[in-house]
Amino acid sequence: MTTPNHPQASPLGKAATYRSQYAPELLFPIARADKRAELGLTSGLPFFGLDIWNAYEVSWLNLRGKPQIAIATLTVAADSPNIVESKSFKLYLNSFNQTRLPDANALLALLQADLSDGFGAPVQIKLTLPEQFAQLRMGELEGQLLDRLDIEIDHYQPDPVLLRADADAVAVDETLVSHLLKSNCLVTGQPDWGSVQIRYVGAPIDQEGLLRYLIGFREHNEFHEQCVERIFVDIWRTCKPQKLAVLARYTRRGGLDINPWRSNFSSAQGPLNLRGARQ
Repeated sequence: MTTPNHPQASPLGKAATYRSQYAPELLFPIARADKRAELGLTSGLPFFGLDIWNAYEVSWLNLRGKPQIAIATLTVAADSPNIVESKSFKLYLNSFNQTRLPDANALLALLQADLSDGFGAPVQIKLTLPEQFAQLRMGELEGQLLDRLDIEIDHYQPDPVLLRADADAVAVDETLVSHLLKSNCLVTGQPDWGSVQIRYVGAPIDQEGLLRYLIGFREHNEFHEQCVERIFVDIWRTCKPQKLAVLARYTRRGGLDINPWRSNFSSAQGPLNLRGARQ
């Protein structure tokens, strides 16, 4: 397994030479443990989950030098030791651009080995080839839209004090959605735009407070995966639902979108990988 690094040492925010010959050393793993320690998650996780990556700019050459293209979907478990910094992922994918390979299966084998090494755990990878593009589906997150609420807000950092649940009310099974999630890259401060779906079973959560909390990420700097885990932990600790699942679908940057999902529903299946309109 590749040794994880500190985010500040990543290629983010730095000039980069785009290499077009296979270079697996470009992948930059970052340990999940440090950010989880900030959330007090040092002795077990209150969730399981997945990170789903879609890479839309995948290309290589066949043995005759003709360009080939595909869309790659990577799925990695949330309990893998590392994340992989997204710019390094993009640089790594670019390193195939002038690399000759016998077929798509050869590319798949390299991606499987290199990314499993970077994440520190086995990953699942699927390549969608051009003849399969028409089979891809789009769809929006289902649930009651929080964005309908006419609220006033002047605080743009996530504050769990805003979260409230009516412990005296009958428990509900509710799914809530907002398209107003915006966070910023931990290193560069560049904006990351997303939609978030929260499903829970438990005391009804105050929707205005939840929307204010989610909008509070607008000036918050963390990677996608870390934001979703913060949302899960803050709701879990403050509102105390019996069950909880949080899914975010972020818009793509550099040909990559990242979609973290965290849940403690015992019978939960992973979310459908349906690209939203903004992705």
